[in-house]
This record gives sequence, structure tokens and C-alpha cells, in this order.
Amino acid sequence: MKWFINKLKNDEFYNQIWKLVLPILIQNLLSAAVSSVDVIMLNEVGQEAVASVSLATQFAGILFSVYYGLGTGITMLCAQYFGKKDMRAIDVVHGIALRFSLVISIGFAACAAFIPELMMKVYTDDPALITLGASYLRIISISYLCWGVIEVYLSVLRSVGRVAICTVLNTMAFTINICLNAVFIFGLFGAPKLGLVGVAIATSASRVIELIGCFVVSSVSKEVKLKLSYMFIKNKMLFHDYVRLSLPALGNDVIWGVAFSMYMAIIGHVSSDAVAANAYVAVVRNLGTIFCFGIASAGSVLLGKIIGENRLEDARIGAKKLMKLTILSGVIGGLVVLACMPIVLNYASGALNENSMHCLKVMLLINTYYIMGTAVNTTLIAGVFRAGGDSKFGFICDTIDMWCYAIPIGLISAFVLKLPVLVVYFLLCTDEFVKWPWVIKHYKSGKWLNNITRDNLFDESTG
Repeated sequence: MKWFINKLKNDEFYNQIWKLVLPILIQNLLSAAVSSVDVIMLNEVGQEAVASVSLATQFAGILFSVYYGLGTGITMLCAQYFGKKDMRAIDVVHGIALRFSLVISIGFAACAAFIPELMMKVYTDDPALITLGASYLRIISISYLCWGVIEVYLSVLRSVGRVAICTVLNTMAFTINICLNAVFIFGLFGAPKLGLVGVAIATSASRVIELIGCFVVSSVSKEVKLKLSYMFIKNKMLFHDYVRLSLPALGNDVIWGVAFSMYMAIIGHVSSDAVAANAYVAVVRNLGTIFCFGIASAGSVLLGKIIGENRLEDARIGAKKLMKLTILSGVIGGLVVLACMPIVLNYASGALNENSMHCLKVMLLINTYYIMGTAVNTTLIAGVFRAGGDSKFGFICDTIDMWCYAIPIGLISAFVLKLPVLVVYFLLCTDEFVKWPWVIKHYKSGKWLNNITRDNLFDESTG
């Protein structure tokens, strides 16, 4: 262990990764903390409030998967063009991503504002949870409109290494969200006690302020501007590249997000107690996977830059080093879940009934090893492969694994065999390990390693 720590300190690749990982870790921690704070504070309101918000936020999870996919296209192209020192190409990619992001955000916001009851019925048939979740979704729709612009801009900043600015913006939004949560949930400073409606107001307000912060940063930035006018810049070659690379990544992340959401839909139709328990499990799992996702994001940016500089052998060596960090991140993630168990069980006991508490304990134990599967697959699929412009493999792999294996086995075990809900949950959590052989084989093949930049992008004939 001491030898490995010394190697981390003295190796230039590890040093560069660490500089990127630390701010990204903070961002991921803050992102996870936003939903965590909602659950923690709603614990004082009651089990139904916790369960309904847990289900309603599944749509935010799907939307985040969309933004992550769009952001992946940005990172794949912009990181390599940044290595090539072509900032004009980065502005064009920024504008292309904004077009897609705004259309999707408006669609989600419209559904949440006008048909929230139908959205909730996807996850539960409990009338109380549907009513509570619908009231949450109506207000949260405002945040969806801001979120798309924010995530695209932050993805561009990260792809050029400006991760510290992203951290500052995330910290600001998180702090505002916590303060407003406290005010509206508990009725501080003379405000009315609004419960879960207060959570929705706090989240939406923090997103609006974060968007304003992005425009402030843009006004002083010399390299990366946030301009809606970028949406109208046309470049056929870059548009083709972005669509070619982003659509599989977007499809991959949406397939993953919707499938994971389907897992919760299956659990939700079997046991509302398990749904309430999962609200706490999701918080702990997000905390445990922060390091994994940080390694994947940092690796994608750094490897993309190296590939853009046409240092392909250095990128291959860097990917091997990234794999070592991945194993470490998986172990740390599992230990984090284990360490959090007594704290979470003690805290949740005030809001959950006896059956929910039993579900919570077993589900947390399952996640102590589930995170290792997540760590390896996330770093390779979302980090290494995408750095080299390979987004198709992940799309195909996750589609087969989740929709042809995990969801069918979940549906059969829950509704045909009628197995206990914890057995169903365990079977759903085998999905990450089933795809290991194919993911590792693809990594070893080296087929993911490609320089995807172009020359002469802005000649008259290519516009």
C-alpha cells in the first residue's frame, strides 16, 4: 500500500488526475448532497413525503442521464480539440449541445407542469404518493428549464480543465438549496411550513441562481463564454461528429437512467416500504460512488486531451493507470457504505416502520459490493472508452445487460414468481457484474483508442 501511495505521488499522470479529481469529487459530493439533504430534512415530515419525493426525483435522474450523455459528447470533442488548441471548434460544439439540451428540458418541464399525476403513476399506484409527488413535480419543473443550460456550460468548462469554477458554482447552489430547504420545510424566519413543496421551491430557486452565476462567470471568462447565440453557428462536420458521438452516449446514459428508474418502478409496485428504504439507500450509494464517477470524469478529460495531442501510446498507458485507481475507488466506495450503515439506520428509525428498516439494512449490505461493479464499468465505459471517441460499445452493452437481462429478471421474479422484494432487489443488483467480461475484453482490445479531431474545420466548403 505504501509503495502504491508513493507511486501516486511521483507519477505525472496520477498528479494530473488528482488535480482534476479533487474538484470533480467536490462537485459530485455536492450534487449527491442536494438530493441527500432533501431526504434528510423530509425525514422530519414523514415516510410518505420521503417515498413520494424519492419516486418523483426518478425523473430528475433520467434528465440528468440525458445531460450527462450530452455532456459526454462535449467532453469527447472539446477535450481533444482543447489538446489541439482549437477554441473555435469548442464554441461550435457548445452551441450544438445547447440546442439539444433546451429542447429536452422544455419537454420535461412541460410534462412536470401539466401532467405530473400521469408521471407519478409510472412508479406507483398509491394515491397518497401520487398526489404528493405531483405537487412536487409541478414546482420542480422550473428547475428543469435552467438545469439544461447549466449542465452544458459546466461540461464545456470541465472539458478544458476549468473544474474549480464548476466547483464554486455547485457549492453556491448547494448552500442556497440547504438554506431555503430549512426555511420552507421548518417555517424559519416567519415563512410558512411547506414540507415537500418547500423542497421543490428551494431546489428550483437554487437552480435559477446557479444559472445566473454561470452568466456571471461567462462575463469574466476569457476562454469559455455562455452565449445562446452559439446555437446558431453552423458547421456540418462538427454537427455530424457531435451527433455521431453523442447519440450513442446519450442513448447509453438514457438507457441506463431509464432502466435504473424501471428497477425502482418494479420495487415500487411490490412494496412501498422498500421504496421508502431506497430513498436512504440512494443517498448512501451516491456517496459511495462519488470517487468512482470522479475518476471516470477526470480520466475522460485527461485522456481526451492526451489523445487530441496525438500521444496515443501515452493514452494507452494512462488508461492502465486509471484502472488501478478504479479498483481503489470501488473498495473505498464499499467501505463508505459500510461505515454509513449504523448512522443511517439510527437516523431513519424515526421515520420508517419496522419492515422498511429491515429492507434498509439488507439493501445497504447489498450495495457494499455492488459499488465495485459500478466502479469498473463506469471508469471504462464513461471514462476510458469515451475519451477515445468510443460511445457505441457502452450503448450496446448497457442496452443488452439492463433491458435484456436485469429488467426481465426483475419483472419475472416480482410478478411471475412473486419472490420477496429483497430477493428481487438482489437480482436487479447483479446487472453490473454480468457485463464485466465484455467490458474488460473491449478495454484490452484497444479498439476504443481514436483521435477524433479534424483539420480545416472552418474552410468555406465545410461550413
